[in-house]
Amino acid sequence: MGFPQGSGPHSPLPQSPQPNSARPNSAQPNSAQPNSGRQGSASQGPTQPQSQQPPGGASHTPAQQPQPRQYPAGPAGWASQPSGSYPGPQLPYAAEGPTRPQSAARAKLGFGSVLLVVALALVAGGTGGFMAGQSKVGAGATVVEVPVVAQTQGPERSPESVAGIAQAVTPSVVSLEVVDGGSYSTGSGFVFSEDGYILTNNHVVAASDAARITVLLSDGSKEAGTVVGSTNDYDLAVVKIERTGLEPLTLGDSDSVVVGDPVIAVGAPLGLDGTVTTGIVSAMNRPVVAGGDADTAFINAIQTDAAINPGNSGGPLVNSAGEVIGINSAIAQPPGSAQATGSIGLGFSIPSNQAKRTAAELIETGTATYPLIGVLLDSFYDGEGVMVLRDPPEGQTAVTPDSAADRAGLQSGDVIVAIDGRPVTAPNELIVSIRAKAPGDAVVLTIRSNGTENETDVRMVLDEAVSQ
Repeated sequence: MGFPQGSGPHSPLPQSPQPNSARPNSAQPNSAQPNSGRQGSASQGPTQPQSQQPPGGASHTPAQQPQPRQYPAGPAGWASQPSGSYPGPQLPYAAEGPTRPQSAARAKLGFGSVLLVVALALVAGGTGGFMAGQSKVGAGATVVEVPVVAQTQGPERSPESVAGIAQAVTPSVVSLEVVDGGSYSTGSGFVFSEDGYILTNNHVVAASDAARITVLLSDGSKEAGTVVGSTNDYDLAVVKIERTGLEPLTLGDSDSVVVGDPVIAVGAPLGLDGTVTTGIVSAMNRPVVAGGDADTAFINAIQTDAAINPGNSGGPLVNSAGEVIGINSAIAQPPGSAQATGSIGLGFSIPSNQAKRTAAELIETGTATYPLIGVLLDSFYDGEGVMVLRDPPEGQTAVTPDSAADRAGLQSGDVIVAIDGRPVTAPNELIVSIRAKAPGDAVVLTIRSNGTENETDVRMVLDEAVSQ
């Protein structure tokens, strides 16, 4: 069944500057270096714009616009930008060099200005009601009694319709408020299990230990929330509330999703709880790198044109069966924009299969793992495929000893042209493809050995690293 298409997303796709031959060798950690998930500073090229959003949202008081905090730019992705009148990370393009993939803006935001608009509308309505109540009937006027018409529920909606799916899904979608000192921000999430576990984005709840997290349920009740586990690497977090008997959403199979599938995004954009937008899956396996120096995430994302705005972060993207196929995390902004301006039809979601595995780890152990192969990649290489760094920085090796890559025979200067038969053209594209797997999974890399055009398929079992 087809949904009407919605207008969509907001985040930044990267502008890639031309390589500079005068730059030093560029080492890009490929899900690749056990201790270098964020390493390879020598490989990062030009300085990225400063990240300007705090983990828990920008400072916000009722009397003034939020003032974003300053954070350093990340090594491989989203540089945060101020979001105007709403707190929350905005992640524009990073000028990272010729091999950088899409960078994205996280979609979290407070709702100060929205409240102002709503308040003004309510004041106008209240004033009108008051004036009508004070009017008097003049002498000799005829008073007409207006009959009261009983309200009906209207026609029944099919469970497969957008209205039917929304009715089934929205009771399990929550909004989160994070107060951290003078900062205030909001985001979305959804019920992961009936005993009070809520799944959301890490950047929605990332804050100091003193932060207060409040979960607003669809019935209007509020519960204090506690983060039981989070991961920067996948931008996911699990929050626990002391509540049972909740109705969890079903996580569908994101591997079965195809371009053109109808989808619905549910969340609290700009603080407007229970908002539903529709669209389609616009692309699959979109490499999205987001975050700052301390919180870079690599997402093999589902792209959608369903309208996603700041505040939708952490909310579900559901299919026509009402199953969660993605967790909305980032939105794009046009090239050259100083800040994200809202939905432009390019939104990105973390696939549900990834979220399911990571959420289970976070609940069980409080930490998450991710796979890697153990190489440094040259982000200034502009040929076909992705090159293992020829001349690594002092103190580092291009291929980590006894890593998956080392055991498979990879060497400096080798070029990786495909993973499991799918071509790769940029370092981050390879990294997110690896991060989409689980530690212990086997992958096949197609390699051109150093200095040759001969291609060889190399099988390796992915190593494991613990997310910070």
